[in-house]
Amino acid sequence: MPDTGANGADTAPMIEIADLWKSFGAVEVLKGVALTVERGAVIAVIGPSGSGKSTLLRCVNLLEEPDRGRLRVGEREMNFGERRLRHAGDRELAAFRAATGMVFQHFNLFPHMTALQNVTAGPTIVKGVARAAAEAQGRDLLAKVGLADKAGAYPSHLSGGQRQRVAIARALAMEPAVILLDEVTSALDPELVGEVLSVIESLAAEGMTMVIVTHEIAFAHEVADAVAFMSDGVIVEMGAPSVVLDNPQNPRTQNFLARFHRARGAAAL
Repeated sequence: MPDTGANGADTAPMIEIADLWKSFGAVEVLKGVALTVERGAVIAVIGPSGSGKSTLLRCVNLLEEPDRGRLRVGEREMNFGERRLRHAGDRELAAFRAATGMVFQHFNLFPHMTALQNVTAGPTIVKGVARAAAEAQGRDLLAKVGLADKAGAYPSHLSGGQRQRVAIARALAMEPAVILLDEVTSALDPELVGEVLSVIESLAAEGMTMVIVTHEIAFAHEVADAVAFMSDGVIVEMGAPSVVLDNPQNPRTQNFLARFHRARGAAAL
């Protein structure tokens, strides 16, 4: 059970990951990852392509089944290995997944539904919330992400940035304990990135626990409480942004950031 303080408040970390492994065939993608995320913290995960960042998020949301290790989100815990995920019932899996809201790189909105319908689908279908209540909450959430006037618009009539903000509202509609964001700006035109990052920044200011896989180094520096650098399936360095991004100690982190800054400088020419 999570620890509680003297006043009864829960003081345990929101996420605890221990010795998490995941392979696809003969390829080991996660190699004993360990990560702790405090309540209300924002963790930015950076690293080269193929380092396991997205797979880590998908394992936390149980979109992928870890091969072994332990995972806890809030009060719910899963152990993998000898006690496989398949032994868990559908209700247990649904309850675990409900604690994590996932926002994907390519939006994954239902194209035949309006923005409001996309946001209300989860609460009405999965949680059984009355339609009127779900629609009221959905309109509030669309207003929260700056899209109050787009409730009746279909995804094909929205910009990439608007679609991503609808996706964030959809994740929030399930009232998760944690939001996982997987490269949510990488599919956007550069001029649309800022509007999505602004929404994420406001959620961070409100105390939402978030794990963000991102290539936006400047944004990670500004918003994250800690930065984790992944390489070859492990977290090789983690700490405050001012340490990891400005004064990295691990050679792999140093090389990655040096290449990033060179590429950014070349692109600016």
